[in-house]
Amino acid sequence: MTRRTALMGLVLAGWLGWLAGNAAAIDHTTDTLETVKKNLASKGAVLLDVREKEEWDAGHLQAARLTPLSGLKESAQLEQLLKDLPKDKVIYAHCRSGKRCLNAGEILKSKGYDVRPLKAGYEDLLKAGFEKAK
Repeated sequence: MTRRTALMGLVLAGWLGWLAGNAAAIDHTTDTLETVKKNLASKGAVLLDVREKEEWDAGHLQAARLTPLSGLKESAQLEQLLKDLPKDKVIYAHCRSGKRCLNAGEILKSKGYDVRPLKAGYEDLLKAGFEKAK
């Protein structure tokens, strides 16, 4: 085997590894916000707020459950946080800007949940007609 062939093999193996790693990455849901509302109203889905407690305390959505991303990242807290999260329903995760929910989505997906991170952040969801908790 020539040096050039070996190098091409390494490049190809690296590219295939990158492709496999990125193919498994979770992305924002393609479900419309109207679909999200319908699924929540029919009790076929749960809305999960993965912002931190301080952000939640400053305002949160009516039907949302708080499960901070920082807690999901802590293996000691993970099982306790997931204890009451149903595996038979869609989990719509949201945060402030649509980024933390992707990280939370990866964690939840690895635990067997049908998680669909929302690109719309908290303020966007309020503007779209999701009710703020009183």
